[in-house]
Amino acid sequence: MLKRMTSGVPSSVQRPRDIRREWRAPGQTDPRAIPEWLRQLVWWMDSAFRVPGTEVRVGLDPILGLLLPGLGDLLGSLPALLLVSLAMRQGVPTVVLFRMLLNIALDSLVGAVPVLGDVFDGVFHANQKNLELLERYAGEPRPARARDYLVVGFALLVAAACVILPILLVIALVKVIAS
Repeated sequence: MLKRMTSGVPSSVQRPRDIRREWRAPGQTDPRAIPEWLRQLVWWMDSAFRVPGTEVRVGLDPILGLLLPGLGDLLGSLPALLLVSLAMRQGVPTVVLFRMLLNIALDSLVGAVPVLGDVFDGVFHANQKNLELLERYAGEPRPARARDYLVVGFALLVAAACVILPILLVIALVKVIAS
C-alpha cells in the first residue's frame, strides 16, 4: 500500500532542503538570531572604550589602524565581512547587502589615510551600522527601504563619476595639447 504523499512528489524526489536557512552558529537555536559572540565582536571593534572627558566611544578598529597602519585596517574589516556573510545567510535583501558593503568600503578607504582615517574609524562605526542593518532586515523577509536604494544609487553614481571624470579630463588635456 502506498503512503499518502503530502506534496504529490515522493520524498526521495523532493527538492533538497535550503541549507542556508538551517545554518546556525555553535550553540544557536534560532537560525535567524544574531550570535552573541558577533554582537560582542562589534562592540569591541566599534565602541569598547570611552574617550576620557567625552561621551565619544571608540573600539579596537581605530586603535589597530593607528598602531598597525595597513594591517590594522585589514584586521578591522574582518568582523565587517562576518556580518555581511551572516546577512547573506539570513536572506537580507541584496540592496541592503550592497549598503553594508558600501559601509565597509568607506570605512576601509578613508580608514587607510594615516591619522585622519583613524579618527574617521572612531566616529563612523561601520560594524555598528551593519549590525543595525542586519537586525532590521534579518528574520522575516521585508522589502528594503527607499533610503537603502538611494544610498546605494548615490554610491554607484559617485563610483561612475570617479571612473568617467578622469577619462574626460585626459581627453580634454590631449585635445588642448594637440591643438
